[in-house]
Amino acid sequence: MAIFPELIERSVVITGAARGIGAAIAQRFADEGARVVIGDVDEAGADQLARDLVDAGRQAIAVGCDVTDRDQVAHLFETAIQEYGGVDILVNNAGIAIVEPLMEADERSWEAQISVNAKGVFLCSQAAARIMQEQGRGGRIIVNASGAGRTSPGAVPLGVYAASKHAAVGLTRAFADELAPDGILVNCVCAGIVDTEMWELIDRKMTSMSGEEAGSAVEQAVASIPLGRIQRPSDVADVVLLLASDEAGYVTGQALSADGGLLKI
Repeated sequence: MAIFPELIERSVVITGAARGIGAAIAQRFADEGARVVIGDVDEAGADQLARDLVDAGRQAIAVGCDVTDRDQVAHLFETAIQEYGGVDILVNNAGIAIVEPLMEADERSWEAQISVNAKGVFLCSQAAARIMQEQGRGGRIIVNASGAGRTSPGAVPLGVYAASKHAAVGLTRAFADELAPDGILVNCVCAGIVDTEMWELIDRKMTSMSGEEAGSAVEQAVASIPLGRIQRPSDVADVVLLLASDEAGYVTGQALSADGGLLKI
């Protein structure tokens, strides 16, 4: 039984959904009875997840998409319309992180992270919003913005990543203002220390820099979380589902921290 029955048969586009947090979000929407479009540059991974969901009796399709390419973004949403008749919900989840101190970053690093984490949100949100405006029934746009979009990364070498996620939060608030008259609600989720490949990369980089034992950087980070455990991708997916549901029908322009109490802002 669906927890949010209003999501049954809703058309949901999720970027960066082949693995990690995106895959968890796709799984949750599919379990609720939504019709899921799995967008990712990793076409093989997206195809596999879609097949797994269909084999489990869910509705899902995969579309290869680089969110920094306007033509590929257009194809993603055109496919959603062709297959499912429209777009009700967009989850901007695609993102990359290059783990390096800010003083070591170069322009290639800057452009890569800003392109995916900010430009991708801009292009996909714009495309989804135009469809939702034409449909005339409102909609939801949700951004996976990370706690890095609300504060300094501190000792974690993710300065450019943090800048790109601050941009994602800013885009969320600006889109929310512009799209409110159309009944399109735009919010972002700011997660904390999530058990994904990114934190494995962070740990390797930080421990190689400090000479400490592998795994110690993650352990220290998790020790700072009031709830006392690392965040699971499913924890993020649960918050995304809540924002997509009717329960959040009066929430827009918000950067919602969902980090186990890590941030108090």
